[in-house]
Amino acid sequence: MPQFLPLRQFRSCTLLVSGLLLAACNRTQPETAAATPTPPPPVVPGPDLMSLTDSTAAELLLPYGRQYPGREVVLQTRHGNMRIRLYEDTPLHTANFLLLSRKGYFDQTVFNRVVKDFAIQGGTSDHLTMRLSRYRLPPEIRAGHFHKRGAVGMARYDDEQNPGKLSSSHDFYIVQGKKLTPYQAQSSTNRELTPAQLRTYATQGGVPSLDGEYTVFGEVVEGFDVIDKIANEPVGTDHWPHKDVDIKVKVVR
Repeated sequence: MPQFLPLRQFRSCTLLVSGLLLAACNRTQPETAAATPTPPPPVVPGPDLMSLTDSTAAELLLPYGRQYPGREVVLQTRHGNMRIRLYEDTPLHTANFLLLSRKGYFDQTVFNRVVKDFAIQGGTSDHLTMRLSRYRLPPEIRAGHFHKRGAVGMARYDDEQNPGKLSSSHDFYIVQGKKLTPYQAQSSTNRELTPAQLRTYATQGGVPSLDGEYTVFGEVVEGFDVIDKIANEPVGTDHWPHKDVDIKVKVVR
């Protein structure tokens, strides 16, 4: 079963900031302007990202999702924008994605694993400054949500040590896939695909081999061309694009 694994070690980077010295004119004694205090960042409601663990994720995220719901986000990249609709029947994954989006976590990340005709994975970078605890999400695998082109799911790791198929907290993927005949689609998965799913895989494409293995919690509804543009990025042996594709995620509805 293909795994979504970020294979590159994080690179370190240093940001150098230079200041400007402003001098007053026609004064014998320069006056020092009072420093303007930097306003604190706005407080974003929701659990602190360091408070989430495997055992507390559900009890903290589900009430957050009910109090601060959201159904659509816009994912912005240098190739254009994708509008993503989030599912209501995957409340834990949806609430988690909304929380990380509103907290600004995804805005520090990139598409770090790109496999053409398969999927593009994001949610990691080597220039993160925001702290995120290590936690996973219980699976919310639904028969009606399958890996058609544009499906949005959460990665997971360590099959042998993760028999419960717990999802990553932040590594998400968007399916590109390719068109498959009904026979190709059905023979690549252990699940019984419906006639509607077989038609979708034949007309739109996807990756049916992932069905039943990963939680799909949303789908792209606008910006399918952006998926293809990112999938066409030149990548290294670790599938990390040579030129970073930065991510910005905004909750719009």
